[in-house]
Amino acid sequence: MSERFLKWAVKRHYKALGYKVSMRRIRLGNTEVDGEAIGPNGERIATEIKTPRDDLARGIGQIAEALAFGYDRAILVTTLKNTRTIDDSVFKRFGFGLIGVDSRGNIYLVG
Repeated sequence: MSERFLKWAVKRHYKALGYKVSMRRIRLGNTEVDGEAIGPNGERIATEIKTPRDDLARGIGQIAEALAFGYDRAILVTTLKNTRTIDDSVFKRFGFGLIGVDSRGNIYLVG
């Protein structure tokens, strides 16, 4: 599954919830996130996309940095199959979100 497909799926999901979504790289200190969603109430969500070939540990660092830069929430988006291999205890402990996307573009909130 490509990064482009994952971006499309998460953008569609948040737009359906009434968020304004921008899937462009956003520089945050020493790192970048892949996009952001801004809710009707002003809530800012940083989004990091990781394909199965990408480094998930790096993605966790990127979303942690997003929270340090003032985002209200931060989510890591990957394939649904890939979420099954992730121990979600880090996500629960630090309040990160984990979203899995299946081959049809359906979104599953995992953590």
